Amino acid sequence: MVAEVYEDPSNILTELAKDTEQLALLEKETYSPVLKRWHPGPTALAVVTLHNCFGVVLKQYVAKITSLTNELVRVLQSAGRLEKALVQMVVEDSAECEDGGKGIVREMAPYEVDSIVVSLLKSWIDERLRIGKECLKRAKETESWIPRSKNEPYAQSAVDLMKLAKVTVDEFFEIPVGARDEMVQDLADGLESIFQEYTSFVASCGTKHSYLPTLPPLTRCNQDSRFGRLWKRAATPCRAGDGAIHGIVGGRSGSSSSSAVDGHHPRPSTSRGTQRLYIRLNTLHYLLAHLLSLDKSLSFFSSSSSSHTPRPSPLRPRLLQPPCRPSTRRFDVARSTVLSAIQHVSEIAAYRLVFLDSRRSFYDSLYVGDVANTRIRPGLRILKQNLTLLVSLLVDRAQPLAVREVMKASFDAFLMVLLAGGSDRAFMLSDYEMGGGRLSSLKRCSARAGRGWWRRTWWSGRRRSWRGSCG
Repeated sequence: MVAEVYEDPSNILTELAKDTEQLALLEKETYSPVLKRWHPGPTALAVVTLHNCFGVVLKQYVAKITSLTNELVRVLQSAGRLEKALVQMVVEDSAECEDGGKGIVREMAPYEVDSIVVSLLKSWIDERLRIGKECLKRAKETESWIPRSKNEPYAQSAVDLMKLAKVTVDEFFEIPVGARDEMVQDLADGLESIFQEYTSFVASCGTKHSYLPTLPPLTRCNQDSRFGRLWKRAATPCRAGDGAIHGIVGGRSGSSSSSAVDGHHPRPSTSRGTQRLYIRLNTLHYLLAHLLSLDKSLSFFSSSSSSHTPRPSPLRPRLLQPPCRPSTRRFDVARSTVLSAIQHVSEIAAYRLVFLDSRRSFYDSLYVGDVANTRIRPGLRILKQNLTLLVSLLVDRAQPLAVREVMKASFDAFLMVLLAGGSDRAFMLSDYEMGGGRLSSLKRCSARAGRGWWRRTWWSGRRRSWRGSCG
């Protein structure tokens, strides 16, 4: 074989393997019958020599390879076929020997094609996982939780990471090697580790306790005690923290924030930080959806490349059919981590919205000074506006849990007002009915928020189905 100067080495090795096999066949059919007069196994000796010569060239070629490529796979497959053919010739020619040709076969240094493929495939997986870790590191350094667009309300880093994972899986199953299916789980475990670390990064936004107000010191003042009723006859009734109450009420009654709260068209009080938490929630749901897609891709390619399970025979009873093996589920730990992170971030976003963003309109102003003259309706108006903004920013899958956590935080704030309102608030038994009515208003707001979300979800689903049927 004559090789061109600039010809690809992989093509040269592939052609050389074919020529070596042809030369071995020529030796067996033409020269061995003549040489058998002087040696009992001339074909075996010639084949062993050809095998070792090709092995030297193959070893030189593999030593210069640093990564697994399709060209290398073709060369190794050609070498494997050549080795099987040569070993078969040796065994057939040495059948009359005392040891059955085992001694001659031992002189053939194996090409170790499978071990080379496994080693290079592991290196390929390690390299792809290294690129994934670099992408994760870059996300930790540069992510600002700004949505890509209105139609894609999630972080750019999640898109880059999942795109890299999908390309890695697609390229992995394009490698035409038999050892690939045995290493699918290694690739899945490496990707899952990266996904878990990214999920922890997304969920690293503090705790809800950082937004809870400090509990006030306990007081022994009882507004409805016997001593209080006797004192009313001789002096003014005891008002716990009366000076502080007048200071707060007087200082806020004329402020612009109070007028904004009591206005008929209040604006949502959701801060930028809370909106970024919503982007984190969207990112986690985006990650969860693509984990399911990657799992399906891995399962599909693995099942299609492996041997197919025989179909059940209609002539055999169903109970006698061999049980089907359940499909392997991957990324279960990562999915569990993402679900826990969604719960965590939803809770933090809700407590930040209620106890920080809406603090002045709800927790700081409700029942301050006088129960009869304070209303919960302004706070409920702002709460509704905040829920409207929440629904507009979050994807559909994130809305139910987020709304539920907001209402839970609102009830916690109302309960803290009643039980730990501090010296700015004073309650009597006669305030029970009024407080119960305002609690009912908060419950109705919660029920409307839940029904509104369900109606929007149902209507959007119906519109999608109608468009699909009409299209």
